[in-house]
Amino acid sequence: MWLYLAALVGLYYLLRWYRERQVVSNLRDKYVFITGCDSGFGNLLARQLDLRGLRVLAACLTEKGAAQLRDQTSDRLETVILDVTKTESISAATQWVKERVGDRGLWALVNNAGVGLPSGPNEWLTKEDFVKVINVNLVGLIEVTLHMLPMVKKARGRVVNMSSSGGRVAVIGGGYCVSKFGVEAFSDSIRRELHYFGVKVSIIEPGNYRTSILGKEGMVSRMRKLWERLPQETRDSYGEDYFRIYTEKLKNMMQLAEPRISEVTNSMEHAIVSRSPRIRYNPGLDAKLLYIPLAKLPTPVTDFILSRCPLIPSTGPMRR
Repeated sequence: MWLYLAALVGLYYLLRWYRERQVVSNLRDKYVFITGCDSGFGNLLARQLDLRGLRVLAACLTEKGAAQLRDQTSDRLETVILDVTKTESISAATQWVKERVGDRGLWALVNNAGVGLPSGPNEWLTKEDFVKVINVNLVGLIEVTLHMLPMVKKARGRVVNMSSSGGRVAVIGGGYCVSKFGVEAFSDSIRRELHYFGVKVSIIEPGNYRTSILGKEGMVSRMRKLWERLPQETRDSYGEDYFRIYTEKLKNMMQLAEPRISEVTNSMEHAIVSRSPRIRYNPGLDAKLLYIPLAKLPTPVTDFILSRCPLIPSTGPMRR
């Protein structure tokens, strides 16, 4: 019995491997719109797809980022300035894309733009801190998608949404994990709705990778600013030990971030060019071996593990 079961599992993965290796035809005629191309995943993906011959429409937040990307790529790649938190900017970018894709439609929309800050213990943050992150990572992603969907449907193409392992397990306070849980829900709902139109939706859930999403300011000084703006009563309730331990764990987590971000962009590229893209991609060993298992365990077990993990920003159970 076990032999038959092993054979069936092996056959399933062999078939999946074969199907996922099949690439869509006429890639050089297909347009891909990517948000957040100034740096990080979006920048590298734009360069990868340009080398592969696709027609890349890269949205950058700044003209400096756009100019640097154009200098590194072929004449096929075009750039546009986009602030995903502003409706007028999204509308202008949508019209710009329409003028380029015409009747062919948009083969792939890649919602990559994102921010991670402010982040920290929830009580240390304000409503504005949450809104700043959620507006980019979730509300902006939704609005860009709603604007671009008619063109994606016309091409029977793909939507690729950047989520995170933090969209499976909330390992840090602030708007980041909140927004990524929202990305998961939005992606699941539109995937089911757009199946009727032949549109595929993929979610990228990377582990801890080293990008500029956490900013350039020193992490310790950033946490110190959050701490010092708190009312004295709040600081007294946490104590300096909590601040020190939390900051040290966050620092360690950032230092151990994986620098090979091509693991993520390779997943994004596969979601765009494969005939059989996956629904979810989980680049990173920490995603596969830590975050996904934690998301599937009973909640009390997950809480217990996270409270004692030396690399997760939590001080563990209080001791009196």
